[in-house]
Amino acid sequence: MEENAKGKDEKQHKPSRFLFRNLHPNIFLGTASDRYAGWIGQVYTKERYEGRISKRTDKVGGKSFKQEVLPVDSVNEYFEHFPILEIDYTFYSTLLDKDGQPTKNFHVLKSYAAYIGENDRVVLKVPQIISAQKLKRGNQYIENETYLDQEIFTRQFYEPATGLLGRRLAGMIFEQEYQRKQDRIPANQMADELGRFFGSIPNDSRYHLELRTGVYLSAPVFEVLEKYGVGQLLSHWTWLPRLKEQFGKANGRIFNSGNQLMIRLMTPIGMRYEAAYAKAHPFDKLAEGMLHQEMINETVEIMQKAVEEEVDISILINNRAGGNAPLIAERIAEAFNAAYR
Repeated sequence: MEENAKGKDEKQHKPSRFLFRNLHPNIFLGTASDRYAGWIGQVYTKERYEGRISKRTDKVGGKSFKQEVLPVDSVNEYFEHFPILEIDYTFYSTLLDKDGQPTKNFHVLKSYAAYIGENDRVVLKVPQIISAQKLKRGNQYIENETYLDQEIFTRQFYEPATGLLGRRLAGMIFEQEYQRKQDRIPANQMADELGRFFGSIPNDSRYHLELRTGVYLSAPVFEVLEKYGVGQLLSHWTWLPRLKEQFGKANGRIFNSGNQLMIRLMTPIGMRYEAAYAKAHPFDKLAEGMLHQEMINETVEIMQKAVEEEVDISILINNRAGGNAPLIAERIAEAFNAAYR
């Protein structure tokens, strides 16, 4: 009863409580995606969007979920509260097609760019046709013929992304899908493939690699990341080890040439995407029993290390990590402030 009552109170917090831009000069606390109507009364002001909220149906795990979505210009209010935002829809399509023509994603990102200030930071996910070994098509996973294609990355994503956002583009995430045992390759082979790719694309200090198969978090891969200045992205995700363990595998080294470290808080460990989505929906409050204190503690511990070493650290929070990203951000900020005093 006490947790449920607390959840109701949390849902009614005024936006003034959710201010994270000045937490620390080296800390950039934000969310993975935005425009959730469930954040009204926390991040967003209801009156600004009267009559402008659209509805859609998301199908996840064979079930349908109704979702209310704010207009693109709400990102302006988002950045009143957070210094950084991960835009993830770029994962599903390039910005230019094979003929060099703008795609739907290009136009959406262009619309976003009109409302993003010069001091705001954006992280984009690299399209999966570049970063994933296999792609889901229906109920099957097929080999990705454009995996680590440097030409597609450079011409159809990198050049238009940097052109639209300029210095506001703070990071690019290469997310590789989890690989089952029968699909895995030796770590040395993985390192060789990554080395050829990162050695052939534009030199940039904003690259971060998220490997969702724990066995690839190994010395040969870390050597490649260090050589090309690519960050080891720490991800709190279903089948990965704890954040602290992931960081420990690299002995706490920062590989990114821009002196950046990135954490994504995606799902509780051991909980599949479909289950996490269903439990968190409609993303307007913390879901009972979903948010793990261990995740908060380890995130704060790594934040402290980054501050001590004068490393810029970005923490990107998904609703599925506990039900409501702004409330998770608040928990992290409170824990950091308590520990950093």
